Amino acid sequence: MSTPQINVPYRGGCACGAVRYECAAAPVAMFNCHCRDCQRFSGGAFGAIALMRESSVRLTTGQAKYHRVIGDSGRWVDRGFCEVCGTPLFAKVERAPGYLTVKPGTLDDASWFRPTIDTWAPSAPAWLPLDPALPKAEKTPNVIKRAEAGGD
Repeated sequence: MSTPQINVPYRGGCACGAVRYECAAAPVAMFNCHCRDCQRFSGGAFGAIALMRESSVRLTTGQAKYHRVIGDSGRWVDRGFCEVCGTPLFAKVERAPGYLTVKPGTLDDASWFRPTIDTWAPSAPAWLPLDPALPKAEKTPNVIKRAEAGGD
């Protein structure tokens, strides 16, 4: 699957506009996570994730409120959302210091988002047809290491 051209900077925000952000670099990795924690946070069958270096994401309006949970991995996950409208925006995970996940559905233009793997695939709901073209993983592999090595 080819990586689409991503024009930077690109922007996004919550449903009500109280929180807006700008990204100055392409994501390090893009994937779908089917763990139960991502299902709860997204309110759907999986969490679509654009993994970014935290230094490349800048809030331009408002602030995200964070709530810490223990994810399926047993490690903490800080879930960021708009305090006004509740839109899920970001996540910071214990496993990846210095990185931030952006929810692609909050991008002003999410047409370039292309997941490269389904993680926690065994946790996907039986009613969800998974893309047969995407590799499947039992858990989340080290997507940072894979991307930096050119394997993502």
